[in-house]
Amino acid sequence: MTPAQFQARIKKGNVPAATLLLGPEAYERRRIKEALLATVPEGSVTQFDLSECTIAEILDDARSLSLFASERLIWVVNAELALPRGRVVANSDADADGDGDAPTGAGNAAPLLAYLKDPTPGVTLVFEAIRHDFEGEDRRKQDRVRKFYAAIPDIVELQRYSVQDARAEAESLVRRAGFRVDSAALDLLIEALGADIARVAVEVEKLSLFAGNRAIGVDDITELVPDARATTIFALVNALGRRDRARSLSILDTLTREGEYLPLALAFLSSQFRMALVAREAGLKNSQQIQGHFSRMGVAMWGTRAEQVAQTAGKFSQPQLERAIKLIYKADKGLRDARPDDRIVMETFITELVSS
Repeated sequence: MTPAQFQARIKKGNVPAATLLLGPEAYERRRIKEALLATVPEGSVTQFDLSECTIAEILDDARSLSLFASERLIWVVNAELALPRGRVVANSDADADGDGDAPTGAGNAAPLLAYLKDPTPGVTLVFEAIRHDFEGEDRRKQDRVRKFYAAIPDIVELQRYSVQDARAEAESLVRRAGFRVDSAALDLLIEALGADIARVAVEVEKLSLFAGNRAIGVDDITELVPDARATTIFALVNALGRRDRARSLSILDTLTREGEYLPLALAFLSSQFRMALVAREAGLKNSQQIQGHFSRMGVAMWGTRAEQVAQTAGKFSQPQLERAIKLIYKADKGLRDARPDDRIVMETFITELVSS
């Protein structure tokens, strides 16, 4: 099901007892949450984190009747963390795979299956599984999530926006905000932010406050989106994580045309991969834990950066992160050679990394 189809169901009052939001697109996820919040009374929303509790505990809360509201929304984040470390089992009555695995512990989906046979009227459960994309190695991990939550028939796929779709949505946001943006400036905004529509929406809101009666131009985008290049570099991290060589080289081309100092971009990649490796080794499961861990180490980290580190740690295994750091060291040496071609050095780094 697409986000648009699901929002149409919400408008018709046909909200399912449980929904699985699958995929990394934050903009559509936020719109869905806003639509669902409008269907329940204020103060009747509960959020759970599966890094801190079990599905059984969440369902116990879902079965309890509220004294103040007949309709409730229960929002569950980090839904991937409920999966068992071994094979996935979705039914306690039978071995779904025929592989002899028995459903035990926190990775048992049987309570959810039992609950959905007789769900509590007026309670809406939403499980948010955002760590894995729809391509590359992530696809296999995402299939495990689908299988574990097979009891939930309503799955909303939060696919990332294509560049064309992101631009069309940005144009719509600008029109609704009531100001003007030059075509070239809008192209730069979309390209600089890697077609991340969630970030584009935030920047459009900022630009609307600045615009007044004049059109926003390219110079305004350069001045008012100071971290756009860092975001583009992070888009490179995401593409590398998906082993998407074509997209990675395309982003490198964007950085080159923007005049990005490539040794600085490599330094950002080095920092990103090293922090992700620390998070992996420390067993940190989400951005809050990562931010707290580095703060205790005396390393200042803001929420957005912690989320980026969490996503990078989720994209790469520990051996892959270790190999990436070795390749970064090799690329750094190449950039320091006499009269190096920075772009060729970076292209070689990308090719070697995605071939692993």
